[in-house]
Amino acid sequence: MSLGTERLPALIQELAALPHEAEWVEFKENNCDPEEVGEYLSALANSAALLGKPNSYLVWGVNDATHDLVGTTFRPHIHKVKGQELENWLVTQLHPQIHFRIHEAEQSGKHFVLFEIPPARHTPVRFKDWEYIRVGSYKKKLRDHPEMERTLWSILSRTSFEEGNALTDATSDQVIEMLDYPNYFRLMNQPLPDNRAAILERLLKEDLITKAGNDRFHITNIGAILFARNLSEFRGLARKTLRIIIYRGDNRVQTLKEHSDGKGYAVGFEEAVRYINDQLIKKEDIDQAFRTIIRTYPELAVRELVANALIHQDFTVTGAGPTVEIFADRLEITNPGRPLIDPLRFIDEPPRSRNEAIASVMRRVNIYEERGSGIDKVISMVESFHFPAPDFRITDGSTVAVLLGPRDFFRMDREDRIRACYQHACLLYVSGKRMTNATLRHRLQIKDSNYPMASRIIRDTVTAKLIKPYSRGSESKKDASYVPFWA
Repeated sequence: MSLGTERLPALIQELAALPHEAEWVEFKENNCDPEEVGEYLSALANSAALLGKPNSYLVWGVNDATHDLVGTTFRPHIHKVKGQELENWLVTQLHPQIHFRIHEAEQSGKHFVLFEIPPARHTPVRFKDWEYIRVGSYKKKLRDHPEMERTLWSILSRTSFEEGNALTDATSDQVIEMLDYPNYFRLMNQPLPDNRAAILERLLKEDLITKAGNDRFHITNIGAILFARNLSEFRGLARKTLRIIIYRGDNRVQTLKEHSDGKGYAVGFEEAVRYINDQLIKKEDIDQAFRTIIRTYPELAVRELVANALIHQDFTVTGAGPTVEIFADRLEITNPGRPLIDPLRFIDEPPRSRNEAIASVMRRVNIYEERGSGIDKVISMVESFHFPAPDFRITDGSTVAVLLGPRDFFRMDREDRIRACYQHACLLYVSGKRMTNATLRHRLQIKDSNYPMASRIIRDTVTAKLIKPYSRGSESKKDASYVPFWA
């Protein structure tokens, strides 16, 4: 969603009425050198962050000395750089990528172009090899102004994703159209107001939108990511929609189908989880008049892991979003970003989220348990089904949770057994108990007569330094118990 055609000419006039070029506005007539445009994108994004502006602007068609509206011959959508479209080329040269918008308008027979540039988030925006900043009306390398650089880093370190804007300068009509406010009130167990003013007031109190002027609002990232009717309407969040991919077989060679409804996480969660569960291989047990559907994976485990992937992802990672991949033998749930907690400590460590506001709202709508019991539930449910232990991995800067399909003990490999032993010891320890040979035999469905097999797994897990013996000095070898390495 971009600036409305009726709003764009007014905005250009407002900017031209400024007494002089500001650090967050740059005027040009026809100069469209791609290198210079890229440098200005970096400088204006960083200056907007430094000044706390919701956007900065690069405008063609305004004389930079007189601010007269002179028009421009620049046509950004047909301008190319070495055969590549200008916009695409600029995106590839900026790091981190920013989702600037290009607008064009006609006024009084003259053509105008406006680049709407969001502020830098988390780290200064670099064009090619350098970060730039505006010093007055001049564009400078950020490194040449160390005091401004320190101040900018200080501001960026305090800025969270949730505080950013997904769409600026939206009308109340756009807010009502783009945010699924009826489902917001339903999920919050609140009556739906009978007038627009009351609806907008509630969204303001929730920080889903902020005021930007007379009948103008900014839709915040938290408002869009949780309650958007369609995330693709928010350019910076389009890639953050949950993707569900189903493959034929055990690899990614052949895709059967892909699903993504594009809804915000809060309003689309239940539907997404239901869709995932419906795609999983299942069987029906028919007992006289009753029919019971048995799914391949525990539904609660799927729900908890999907919620964790949505909430704990790193939104600063561009070009990637949460993904659920369904294979014949496993379910993989991936979210961008490395976890804030070592995966080995998912069970016992106090919860930490890089998106605390999102986690709070998801807790209030009963999707997420902020106190951190989700992984405990997953492992407990998997154990009750006697499935292989889930695998938590860090790969290529992403966090992956793997639910493995049903398999008996003899089809588990050595790593499967060690992982199951460790997680079993963790689950018992946080419940005030200790693992023994007997409890592990029950977990892995090993016959009592095969206790040496369980002893071998325990020995391998001790060797891997994942568990350690618990001894009070009086335990016999037969009664030995074990606790996690961190206990």
